[in-house]
Amino acid sequence: MGRDRKGKAALKAQVTSMAGLADYQEDAIVSRTLIDRKAGTVTFFAFDEGQGLSEHTTPYDAMVYIIDGETDVTISGETYRLRQGEMTIMPANQPHSLKAAKRFKMLLIMIRS
Repeated sequence: MGRDRKGKAALKAQVTSMAGLADYQEDAIVSRTLIDRKAGTVTFFAFDEGQGLSEHTTPYDAMVYIIDGETDVTISGETYRLRQGEMTIMPANQPHSLKAAKRFKMLLIMIRS
């Protein structure tokens, strides 16, 4: 893979199945960073049932898009059930967590600027 002028890995245009980016692993969370730039990141995750991310905050807005399965997302104490094809915004500086109601795959898009 080539490098751009700032030394970052150059992105290559290609067609990919998001659901196929990684398989589920028993009792685990799999992640794969797709884009990592100063302005933000795009990361793919696959969560086994019952796995999750504990409550935390970030100084950036983030969007979660569910590719497969179901998850409970809690934002500032309110829980939302997200299913395949749904998304939510997690506003900056608000506590949030995720827990897999069923195995699920998601795309996390974090905007830093």
